[in-house]
Amino acid sequence: MLSETDRAIVTSTVPLLEAGGEALITHFYASMLAEHPEVRPYFNATHQASGDQPRALANGVLTYARNIDRLAALGPLATQIVNKHVALQIQPPHYAIVGTCLIRAIADVLGPEVATPEVLRAWTLAYGQLADILIEAEGRRYDEQAAAAGGWRGERAFRITARVRESAEITSFHLAAADGQPVMDFLPGQYIGMRLHVEGEELRRNYSLSAPANGRSYRISVKREPGGVVSNYLHDHRHVGDVLDLNAPSGAFTLAPGDRPIAMISGGVGITPTLPLLHQALATGRRITFIHCARSGEVHAFREHIDALADMHPQLTRRYCYEQAAVGHPAPDRLGLLDARALEDWLPPEADGIRDIDAYFLGPKPFMRAMRGNLRRAGVPDAQVHYEFFGPATALQ
Repeated sequence: MLSETDRAIVTSTVPLLEAGGEALITHFYASMLAEHPEVRPYFNATHQASGDQPRALANGVLTYARNIDRLAALGPLATQIVNKHVALQIQPPHYAIVGTCLIRAIADVLGPEVATPEVLRAWTLAYGQLADILIEAEGRRYDEQAAAAGGWRGERAFRITARVRESAEITSFHLAAADGQPVMDFLPGQYIGMRLHVEGEELRRNYSLSAPANGRSYRISVKREPGGVVSNYLHDHRHVGDVLDLNAPSGAFTLAPGDRPIAMISGGVGITPTLPLLHQALATGRRITFIHCARSGEVHAFREHIDALADMHPQLTRRYCYEQAAVGHPAPDRLGLLDARALEDWLPPEADGIRDIDAYFLGPKPFMRAMRGNLRRAGVPDAQVHYEFFGPATALQ
C-alpha cells in the first residue's frame, strides 16, 4: 500500500523523469530484452528502433506519476493499454519482469545519490499498484472474451479463406476459424492480435478488423510496409488455406453514442478500422462526412466501396485528397495535403465558434498530428475528438 510519503516521493520524481525519462526507458528496454528473450515477441522491433515504444512507455509512466493521487484521470490511457495488452496476450508474469528491470534501470541511470532506497521503494510500490490495476482489468477482459458466444482465450487457429488486392499496397485477408465454429462479434473499430513465426522468430502484431462483424469470419487489410517483417511475410508467404493464430478482438476506438454529425478522417491504411465504423454509423441515420487521404489513387484502397455506400446513403458525403494524381485512376477532390482550410471547407459548418461534430481520425503519425491541430483550429471540442494509434500510444503534440 502506498503511503502519503511514498506518493510524495513518486510525485517529486516527475520533473526528473521528464528531463531524462526517455534515456531511462531506453536503458530499461535494452537490458530487459537482452536478459529476457521470452518477452521479445511482444515488442515491435521497428517501434523499438524508432524510439516510439520507449517514448510510449515513458509517457505512460509520467502520466501515472503525475496522477498518482487521482488515478481516475488515467482512464483513457489505461483503457488503451489494457486493450493493446489483451490483444497481445500480456500475462501477470510479464509484469514481474518489467517491474524488476524498470526499478533496476532507475537505480542504474539515476545513480545512488538520486535513486535512494526510499525512492526505489516508493517506485516499487507504485509500479506494483499500477500492475495490479492493469492485471485485474486485463483478467476481466480475458474472462469476457472466453465467455462470449464464439469467444476464446489465448490463440485460436484461423484459416485464410480469401486474399483480395485492395490497392497497390494493401491486401485483405479473409479469416475463418479452422475448427469451423462461429467467432465472437466485435465492436466496429476494434482489432485482433496475431502470433506467427518468421524465420524461426516468434512475432506478435495487432491488425484492425476492416469489415463488419458477421459471426463467421474476420477480415484484416494489411499494407505492405517497406522493411516491415510481418506485413511483407503476410503478403509474400501466406495464402489461401494457410493457418494463422489469432487472439480475440479488442480495442477502444469505437463509435460514441449520440446524434451529432460525424466526421471520419483517415490517411493511408488508417482507412481500415473506419470501414466497419462507417457501416455502424450509417445505420444510425446520422450525417457523415468521410474524408480519406492517400498518396495517389494507385494506393487508395476501398474507394469503390465508399462510393457505392455514398450512392445508397444520402446522409454520407465523401471527400478524397491525394498528394499527387495517378494516370488511370479517378481524380480526387483535392490535390496536395489536407490542410486546415480544406478541412474546414469539408466539415459541417460552425455555430457560435463551435463545430458540433464527433470526429474520428487515424493514419500515420505526422498525419494524425496535423489533423489534431486542424480539428482544434476548425472549432471541434477536444472531448468530441477520437483517435487510435496503430503502434505505441504517443502524445499528439
